[in-house]
Amino acid sequence: MQNNDPQAPERGQEHAQSQEGASGDVAASLQARIAELEASNTELRETMLRERADLENQRRRLQRDLDQARRFANEKLLNDLLPVYDSLERGLAVEGGDVAAIREGISLTLKALLKVAESNGMVQVDPVGQPLDPERHHAVSMVAAPGQAPGTVVSVLQKGYVLNDRLLRPALVAVAQD
Repeated sequence: MQNNDPQAPERGQEHAQSQEGASGDVAASLQARIAELEASNTELRETMLRERADLENQRRRLQRDLDQARRFANEKLLNDLLPVYDSLERGLAVEGGDVAAIREGISLTLKALLKVAESNGMVQVDPVGQPLDPERHHAVSMVAAPGQAPGTVVSVLQKGYVLNDRLLRPALVAVAQD
């Protein structure tokens, strides 16, 4: 069966041209969308790289600050100890002198040292008259102590120390025996 319509070839050509135009529009639209997505991807990549660099810089800053804090953690304590050092040096510089005056100077220096220690959270453990506490005391001997309850600390051979509720050194004590 033949098509005798004289306009049939023109219609086919128009149809083909409209398909080409439509596919050209779709291709142009897709190209624009690809360009848009590539630009967005580039922007996101740059943002991610900036954020990564910022995080790395922050990590380095924190590490540097932590190192500085460790290096100078004792600065306050040592600064507080300087007057104690000065007192000891002045005491050693005295030639001759009265034993009582030297003893008083040592006593004042010890008080200054204890004050510095207490201001930095350290407390002496001096448990005379208290029951033995194995968490804070180390019994090195048992002695006869009339009038004292068994297990009571009678004398302290070496004081103990606590820093902010953590035992630094237990007190060495003598305890009343049964």
